[in-house]
Amino acid sequence: MRLKYSFMFGALAASSAGAADLTVGIEVPQLKVAEYHRPYVSVWIERKDQSFVNNLAVWYQVKSRGENGEKWLKDMRQWWRKSGRELKFPVDGVTSATRPVGTHKVTFTEGTAPFAKLPAGEYRLVVEAARESGGREILSVPFQWPPQKAQQAQQQGTDEIGLVTLEVKP
Repeated sequence: MRLKYSFMFGALAASSAGAADLTVGIEVPQLKVAEYHRPYVSVWIERKDQSFVNNLAVWYQVKSRGENGEKWLKDMRQWWRKSGRELKFPVDGVTSATRPVGTHKVTFTEGTAPFAKLPAGEYRLVVEAARESGGREILSVPFQWPPQKAQQAQQQGTDEIGLVTLEVKP
């Protein structure tokens, strides 16, 4: 059984006039389990053919008691194979600490990393979560870049991820 709590987490990039925005909402559900650990979460963009484009966010245990929190990043298997194993952590502007139960929103603006050189086309936002003593889940949401009109889409997770929302504004 999941208990849902929601609150807003600050945006990564401020909007600027005339620039397109992409806002991602990720719900971290409260699970009724004996031993709860915050999930590691990776968020990236890939092309329609599933080839990797760019990382948006990686939430992991940055500081760990007596062990290296990076050690468990490979449990996010799809992301690890596509990008993670080639990165040197921490990654400026991408990596940060795990998030508590709730809905967290991050916003990216056209012209800033990772959208500075993103060519027009069809893409997928991918969110993968893995939790110690828990499971693993991956969701994807298609979108067009740059947006010609406002787009909204969502995907509901079943275990490790709650609702993932995507809002793209021209």
